[in-house]
Amino acid sequence: MSTTNFKPTLGLADATMIVAGSMIGSGIFIVSAGIARDVGSAGWLIAVWLITGFMTLTAALSYGELSAMFPKAGGQYVYLKESYNPLVGFLYGWSFFSVIQTGTIAAVGVAFSKFAAYLIPTLSEDHKLIKIATGVNSCGGTTLFSISAAQVVSIILIVLLTYTNTRGVKGGKWIQNIFTSTKLVALFGLIIAGFIAFNPAVWHANWANTWAATKATMIDSCNPVSGFSVAPIAGAALMGGIASAMVGSVFSSDAWNNVTFIAGEIKNPQKNIGLSLFLGTLIVTLIYVAANLVYIAVLPLDVLAHVEKDRVAVAAANAIFGNIGTILIAVLIMISTFGCNNGLILAGARVYYTMAKDGLFFKKAGTLNKNAVPAWALWAQCIVAALLCLSGKYGDLLDMVSFIVVIFYVLTIAGIFILRKKRPDADRPYKAFGYPFLPALYIVMGISFCILLIIYKPEYTWPGLIITLIGIPLYYIAAANNKQQA
Repeated sequence: MSTTNFKPTLGLADATMIVAGSMIGSGIFIVSAGIARDVGSAGWLIAVWLITGFMTLTAALSYGELSAMFPKAGGQYVYLKESYNPLVGFLYGWSFFSVIQTGTIAAVGVAFSKFAAYLIPTLSEDHKLIKIATGVNSCGGTTLFSISAAQVVSIILIVLLTYTNTRGVKGGKWIQNIFTSTKLVALFGLIIAGFIAFNPAVWHANWANTWAATKATMIDSCNPVSGFSVAPIAGAALMGGIASAMVGSVFSSDAWNNVTFIAGEIKNPQKNIGLSLFLGTLIVTLIYVAANLVYIAVLPLDVLAHVEKDRVAVAAANAIFGNIGTILIAVLIMISTFGCNNGLILAGARVYYTMAKDGLFFKKAGTLNKNAVPAWALWAQCIVAALLCLSGKYGDLLDMVSFIVVIFYVLTIAGIFILRKKRPDADRPYKAFGYPFLPALYIVMGISFCILLIIYKPEYTWPGLIITLIGIPLYYIAAANNKQQA
């Protein structure tokens, strides 16, 4: 037995938990090391997080207008379709399904397993269950296709959370609320403990050259223990370094818009979606900046930049709590990634559901089961995420689509201007805060970020763009099939 309509069962607190829970995954515990290598000073490290936080808050405040105009499942896909045309909406949906959402689910799942290995070493990514030689790499070594214990555990986690979410939105809601509340409390605890353990000597040394930007480059990419060469950067090179650094902070701050995908299940969506976007992104932005201040307060900057496997939070926890800190932070990250993946899985399938209703995705994705959730779409998402776990390339793919993610955010916010002109008399229960200045500022900042990545980090841009453009022929095939069936 199936149903045809979503049930609005989520309140403002639930929606805010989905925003915050989807944002806080593994990034805040890891990416600050890469940011420190790209910009090299405490001032620029914090500046990168502040710039990203400002952009995220600005985008969230702007999205409130769109979510109030179109309070239905599908979120950004719907906004792009209504602002431009079905093709632009489909390209977003295709990118979302092929790697943005599914790749994020895979990466967060593997992060859960990596940190679970602190407690159970046999779950480590270094514990290979299957190894198959596939050729010779650029460094002269053997390339391997391998499956690790961490990958298998991540797939089990994704399957478990997918199954839970097929049982109804209420079960997913309670998982989200409990785990997000727990990790927020734990993060606040870590931040408070960090400031209590404040090391004045480390703090003053880190801030001695606040804006002296440097770039750390590995001396020999084929030999990870070769060390790094450090060179000062300024002007255009500094702008490129900031853009490169923001790949990590943007990834860590992404998924805030997941709540818009489940608008059909939120009570009073015209009001609660916009408010939850603001509250959730504000809470997370404050936590991220505070966490990085803690890192700077307890770790010398060169240690922060080159900590083993970029596990900054582990090093900070060891400095604060001693040896038990490793276990504490591992548990915290497991809680964080578990709750994050639940939110991603819960929200993502609603986009495919809406696409299917438009005839642009598999027809079965547009049906709801007896629990009023798109179970088929959930399992399709699960399969793709599992394959990305096995590919071992999920991290590369996430870096590649950071460029595309921001382009779609820019297009969506530009859609506010388009819709103001196309539909001046449309009902707008909420209007974008600071319009037109703040939305325009986000567009300028987003375009600048993308241009700098094209110039300084092309490996992050063209592959993601190619993945998106593959959607063009797929759209016309789907549209033709839809026309034949009509």
